[in-house]
This record gives sequence, structure tokens and C-alpha cells, in this order.
Amino acid sequence: MKIFLRVAGFFLIIGLVGALAVVGLVFTVLPDLPDAEEIRDVRLQVPLRVYARNGELIAEFGEQHREPVNIDDVPETLIHALLAAEDDSFYSHPGVDFAGVIRAAIENFKSGQTEQGASTITMQVARNYFLTREKTYTRKIKEALLAFRLERILSKAQILELYLNKIFLGHRSYGFAAAARLYYAKSLDEITLPESAMLAGLPKAPSRDNPLRNEDRALKRRNYVLSRMRRLDYIDEANYAAATKAPLTAERHRISTDVNAPYVAEMVRDYMVDQYGEEAYWLGYKVYTTVVPELQHSANDALRAGLLDYSRRHGYRGPVASIDLPRDTVSEALNESLGEYPVSGELVPAVVVAIEGQSASVYTRKKEIVEIPWEGLAWARRFATATSRGPKPQKASDVVKTGDIVYVRPDGDSNWRLSQLPEVEGGLVSLDPNDGAILSLTGGFDFYLGKFNRIIQAERQPGSNIKPFIFSAALERGFTPASRVSGAPIVVDDRNRDAIWRPENYSGKFFGPTRLRMALTKSMNLVSVRVVRSMGLEHTRNHLARFGFDPDLLPNGLSLALGSGTVPPMTVARAYAVLANGGFLVEPYFIKWIEDPDGNIIEQAKPSLACDYCSTPAFEMQREQPLQARRAIPVDNRFLVTSMMRDVIQHGTGRRALKLGRGDLAGKTGTTNDFRDAWFSGFNDAVVTTVWVGFDDSRTLGRGEAGSRAALPIWVDYMDKALEGIPESPLPKPDNVVAIRISPDSGKAVPDDEPAGITEYFKLGTEPNTAKRSSRTPSSYSDSKTERTDPGTTTEGLF
Repeated sequence: MKIFLRVAGFFLIIGLVGALAVVGLVFTVLPDLPDAEEIRDVRLQVPLRVYARNGELIAEFGEQHREPVNIDDVPETLIHALLAAEDDSFYSHPGVDFAGVIRAAIENFKSGQTEQGASTITMQVARNYFLTREKTYTRKIKEALLAFRLERILSKAQILELYLNKIFLGHRSYGFAAAARLYYAKSLDEITLPESAMLAGLPKAPSRDNPLRNEDRALKRRNYVLSRMRRLDYIDEANYAAATKAPLTAERHRISTDVNAPYVAEMVRDYMVDQYGEEAYWLGYKVYTTVVPELQHSANDALRAGLLDYSRRHGYRGPVASIDLPRDTVSEALNESLGEYPVSGELVPAVVVAIEGQSASVYTRKKEIVEIPWEGLAWARRFATATSRGPKPQKASDVVKTGDIVYVRPDGDSNWRLSQLPEVEGGLVSLDPNDGAILSLTGGFDFYLGKFNRIIQAERQPGSNIKPFIFSAALERGFTPASRVSGAPIVVDDRNRDAIWRPENYSGKFFGPTRLRMALTKSMNLVSVRVVRSMGLEHTRNHLARFGFDPDLLPNGLSLALGSGTVPPMTVARAYAVLANGGFLVEPYFIKWIEDPDGNIIEQAKPSLACDYCSTPAFEMQREQPLQARRAIPVDNRFLVTSMMRDVIQHGTGRRALKLGRGDLAGKTGTTNDFRDAWFSGFNDAVVTTVWVGFDDSRTLGRGEAGSRAALPIWVDYMDKALEGIPESPLPKPDNVVAIRISPDSGKAVPDDEPAGITEYFKLGTEPNTAKRSSRTPSSYSDSKTERTDPGTTTEGLF
């Protein structure tokens, strides 16, 4: 008896000591646990999302892919699958499943390690939101205590919602909504029973049981969840049998975006991190941009098509590599070889596996064999001819060889054609001239091949794209569209470079005195140089500053007349917006508003508007009066320059734009020395668009690749879509502008009935001395059908 009492006393003491230790441990860890306010204010890490102006998704940034969902939007089948897999007593226990804890403790004691747990869903929420994942008894006690606290503060539905949105399910997907997108490209309400069981089986071991890494283990785990659902009567026998026989259909799907605008997305990301810090990646901000999805699609297509056309014009460069074909055409080695070369949009790397006559068969990176007929190979004959001394090639083997790694792209419904990644680059930006909103922007052929945004980062010479602003400065100095300036040769002593400069026209020809309208229409360099020399560099630079050009970055020499300074294309587009909107300098912007995770607007754009009536009673009635953009040039100057630029399209270097069949377009080409840069900028009063094409290393584009050939077709393709549904708009003539009939040769006034006369516009006080206002003075600008394209044959000029 004494021995029994001694043993009992010993165990009692041990028990008391253990109990005191547990109590002490509890009181030690309690202060470290989050309080009720912290628990109620729990925040998920939600990625930064970027949207177009209509709410379509552009991009997502953040380490954790997550789509928070409300518990009411989760299908019952998924909830049942989750309970069967993780915690079938969830709705009955107080946060801890004591029977499960005892069972796990016994197993861990036997093994001497903390390998097994009995974590309920509530305990997993406690661990995932507030604790570390270390496997220690101390953490287990914290987890249990916190689970009790969670159950007191939150409802079961709230706890389950937290779990559904937080748990890691593999491949950077957190929460079941994100996982459904990743593995099945579906929303939660679209997934099937076997897919629900597949997802519900992942929390235990999201890497080991992942269907993309181990199909056998994933299938075993899925069927285990289904068997548990059957045992708990969540599903009947028929559904269980059908679900267990269903194949695994999981694939890795990329985040589905609605609008391909990666350059804009990167601009947003850069802004958000700069303004809100690294937390911007996970605080759940939503950024709504100014991008119009339809116009962005058109910009992408137009630029890529234009750069591919240029690449094709300059010949096939040959295969990107050549390999020895393995015996087995479809092999993992071949897939690995192709995996080294990126897919770019519709361009897919492929290896030539067979050649027969005029066709070639290729195995693509998409693991399919396709045939390229002669129609898809013939364009590359130029390269083959240049590298072959034989007759003009007519066979596929004269163009490609087996083992060649090439790029191919679809050509119609079922045909394919040989292609290549362009080395040339370009950019397109389109603005709403009335407030500066960026409607579309693409900064290169493929963002994923290089993130350099040429619209805002490339510093390029604008060439003749700057001439409308030179001529605007001339009008401010008393010139008129009818002023005649010599187009004869000129020699300039360039003291800045200690050299002699002999500028030439693009054509290499020289002309006599030429009216300014004709000089702009035909982009005559020598006239532009003489105009700047007459006005003086200081006036010219100061006037260009009105359009947003930084005068400190403009060259301090007559080469300024030909656009020798360097500017990003965005600056050029902004300057053209002044002419498009009536003479106001607006600020380009790309973010309309920013929302916090709760949907509150924390930042909203307040653009300055191009208007003379922003202070009228109609605007004063609004709650918040809009900002008025600064007027850059007077209305008469804007009217005269724009009317001359409309002639560029009707009669000059921009004639390709006549394809659009509109009379309200104005624009200007631009080409720099040795064809290093090609530009076209143009507009009506609703859209202004600038296109630049060139090589990043500033090598020549090749003879003949002027703005009218390399850039203008891209502009036309884009504007064809951008102007759909927009009615033509007249160019209103200001009250202080008069229309006069003049001689196209002398620029002097002629009678109204002079058959050779043309209509010209003048600011009041600058019309020819002998002028008589035309009795047919229109109220708005219209193209003169009698305009001559001959710049004149006389030999004297004003300068």
C-alpha cells in the first residue's frame, strides 16, 4: 500500500509539475497572440491589379496570385470536399479536435518526432495568418489557444472564408479561386466534382500531391477525398463512381488578361512602387488606366504588322540556329532545343524536319508538325539568291535545310509561312488631345523580349516631325503660308562642331522660292533652315518650348530646323496634341483612378482640359471645376499650321493616309540622316497618334525607308480602327483669319476669277498688300482642288 501511495504521489507530483508547466507556458504565450481587433482586421496579401478604363484586366503584380471570394459565392461541392479532406467536424468542434490531438500526440511520442498533427481548419487559419510553420510543441499550443480565440471572435463562415482565401495550393496560387484559374482556367462556380476534390486535396502537400508534378500521387489524393465525401454522404454512389473514373485535366494556365498592354502595365507598376512602396505589390490596390482596349489591340497589331513588313522587305536573315536532328522526330531533346527560343505572339520557333519539293515540314515548340507551302517560303528567295550563285531558287531546299531552327506563323486558317523576329523596333502612342489621356501605347515589338519602352525612354531625333512647330514659330514672326523662301543650296558654318554643314532636301534636288505651305507639304529642308536663320534660334527655341519641348535640350544651331535634337516619342505626341486640340498644352497621363482593397478611391486624375470655356457658368455649376490647360499658341496660328498639315496628307509626303478616306486628318512625316529614324505623327480633333520606327543602336533603316514608308503605314492601320464611328470634323476658321485668292507662283493676291489662282489663308494684317478678300471665303478650312505641287521656277526668294 505504501508503495502504491508513493508511486501515486510521484505521478501526482509529475502531473502537477506538468500542469503548472503547461499553465506557465500558456500564460507565457498568451501575450504574444493577436487581440480581437487584429483578428477582425486581418488582411490578405492581394496582388496589384491593373485595368483598362472599362475594367478589363491588363496585368497583375505580386508574389501571391489570389482572388478573394465571399463564402456565399463558394459552391457547396467544394466546401464538402474541403471538409472531407481536412476537417469533417469543423462545424462541431470549438477550434480544436481533441480526439485528433491525442491521436497525433501518441504517434509523435512513439516516433520521437513531431511529424503528425491534427490541425483543424481553424488551427490552420491561426497558423497561416498569425504564426510560423515550425513544428514545435510551443507553436502547437499557440495554435490551439489562438484557434479558441478565433472561434470566440469570428463565425464559422468567416473562419472558412479566411481559409478558402489564404491557403497555399501550389505554383504561387493562394486561395481556391486563384487555384481554379491556374489549374483549370475556370471560376469556382464552373469547376466539376472531380476538380473540386483535386483542389481540396492540395492543402496537405501542395507540392508533393500537385497534378502538374506528380499525376499518380495527385490522382491517389483526389480519389481519397472523393471516398471521404462518399463516406460522409456528401455525394452518392453514382457520382462517386463517375468522379473517380474521370481523368486528371489540370494544366498550368497563365493569368488570363483581357488587354495586352504590358508597357502601360509596367508604367503603372513603376508609379505604384514609387508612390506606395513595396507594399503596393500585396495590399490589393486596383489601378484603372486610360487605355481603351479596342485601340490598344489595334496599336499592338498595327505596330507588329508594320515591323514584320519592314523585316520581310529587307530579306530573310537565315535560321536562328541549326541542329542535328535526332532519330525520333518528336523527342524530348527536340523540345529542349526549341525551348531555348521564345514564342512571340503568333511567331513560334520550329525546326525543319523534312523537305519535299517546294514545301517544308517543321516541328513547332507547340509540339505539332505543320507544313509550309511554297507560298509561305517564296518571300525568302531574296536571301537565298544573295547567298547562292545558282539559278533563282524554286525549291524549299534552296531556302531552308533540315535541322534549321526558324520562326513560323499562321497564314490564314490552316496555312503557315516562314517568318523571323524583327531586329527593327518601333513604338506607337495615341492620346486624347483634349485632356492628354493615353488611349493606347506600345513601346516595342514584344515587351517580353525586352522591356525598354521606346515611347518614354528612347531619345531619338524627330527629323522633319518638328517642322510644323518651326513653321508655327515663323507665323508668329510675321511669315504667312504664302511667304516665299528660297530652296537653293546653302552652306552653314557650324561653329558648335567646327565644321561646314551643307543641308540637302530628301530628294537631293534644289528649288527656287517656295511658299511655306508647299515647303511643309513637300518637307523641304532648305526652306526650313532659312526660316530658322531668319527668325533666330532664341525665338525658335522659345516657341518650341510652348509645345512642351525642353529648350535646354534643343540644339543651339540651325540643325534645329531639321529636328536634330533628341526627344522621346511621347514628347512629340504631346506637341502634336496642341495642334489637335485648338492650341492648348495638355499633360499626358495614364492613370484615371486608384482604389484601395476596400474599393475606396484614394487617387484620381485631374487632367487639365483644352478649352477656352472652362470658367463659363456651365462649368461653374459642377461640384469641382475642371482645370484649364495653358494656351500654347493662338487660334489663328493653330488654324494656319493645321491647314498646311492637312495638305501634307492631301498632296504631300503623307498621301498614303488618303486610304482612310477622310478630309479631317493632318500630319507630318519625319526622317533623319541616313534613315536612322522614321516618324509619322497625325491627328484630327479626337485622336493624335505618333509612330516611330528605328533600330535601338541607331543604325540605318536602309535607303528609301523614310517616314512615309516605314512609319506611315503603321499609323494608317491604327487610325483606321481608332477613327471608327468618329464623324469627320471641319477645321473652324477663326474670325481673325481671311481667305485670299493668290498666285501659286508669286504668292501675291489675284482676282477671284483668276483660273490659276488658289485660296490661301492669312491672319488679319498679314495678307498681301494688294489683297482683296475672296467673295467665296469659307467659314472653315477646305482643301483647294486647284493647288499645284510645283514649288515654282523663279530664282529669287525672300531669304
